[in-house]
Amino acid sequence: MDTQARFELIKEVGEEIITEEELLNLLETKAHPVAYDGFEPSGQVHIAQGILRSININKMLKAGCRFKMWIADWFAWMNNKMGGDLEKIRKTGEYMIEVWKACGMKTERIEFLWAKDVMSDDEYWKKVISVARSATIKRIIRCSQIMGRKESEIMSAAQIFYPCMQCADIFHLKADITQLGMDQRKVNMLAREVGPKLGFWKPVVVSHHMLMGLLKPPTHLINLQSKEDRTVEIKMSKSIPDSAIFMTDSEEDIKRKIQKAYCPPRVITENPIIEYCRYIIFEKFDEMCISRPAKFGGDLQIENYDELVELYSSGQLHPMDLKNAVADYLNQLIEPVRKYFRRNKRARRLEEFIKQQEITR
Repeated sequence: MDTQARFELIKEVGEEIITEEELLNLLETKAHPVAYDGFEPSGQVHIAQGILRSININKMLKAGCRFKMWIADWFAWMNNKMGGDLEKIRKTGEYMIEVWKACGMKTERIEFLWAKDVMSDDEYWKKVISVARSATIKRIIRCSQIMGRKESEIMSAAQIFYPCMQCADIFHLKADITQLGMDQRKVNMLAREVGPKLGFWKPVVVSHHMLMGLLKPPTHLINLQSKEDRTVEIKMSKSIPDSAIFMTDSEEDIKRKIQKAYCPPRVITENPIIEYCRYIIFEKFDEMCISRPAKFGGDLQIENYDELVELYSSGQLHPMDLKNAVADYLNQLIEPVRKYFRRNKRARRLEEFIKQQEITR
């Protein structure tokens, strides 16, 4: 694959790339640049963390990247996930890896790393303190969005450390590319700002789209100008189960959640059902078949996302017909994951453990 083809493939992943010129130069000079993403182990894995994440990482691998997956157990601990119980958090991290194996992520080509393993490394903490010395408290608090929290929701001093540590991670992992979600943009921009000052580098930021939750977006979104702020407000939440499809949901759960999902007629923007089609279904299937009674026009064969947009925005496709099809396709994608967990004893035990836990925000 030539440089331009690799560049175009990574562009499919990035909703925003800072900057495209730097990315192209990186690909021209490095055959295998290092890209990383990190996850707080925090409960069940929803479809964005599972299937959508697999789609994106597999593209990065195909483009020649060496990928490091950072299992951010200490970060989840600082952010009070799983009730602040570190052992539960680590079991949750093990569960996440099993989900990724089951849903098609090329895990054999990914380096999985745990935050706990660097916590006794003096060089890591030197990087953290260097970042902290280079940023104001006000700037760090503005980065609190990366924890899924507003500035007013900072609850402990530990959460002040969080952005400094995440910024230091980039340099400790020797990551050329930060391949995280749009909700992590602020800390990635901090890394670009302080990196050269500290004798490191300016990482390329490839921010992927955050799949929105299934419920109606809050009305105050109209006043939010920043795309990253809007992303944080409307993304799916594990603490609100009906806002997301989870990777081991039953067929009945999927149908119920999709049927009650927000999907206004003719509206394309901020419509979660349309988003599922764009970012998941058309990535995994060559076409969508919409079953409809003959009196409503009969079945539809939709070959691509643009055709779906045209049909839906013009009113030729009813929300309920679209929802029925989306539920069916999602069930097809999740059935192999359910089978994997039924057949793999270790994975099943981890799933049973996760389902017993209370998910804390």
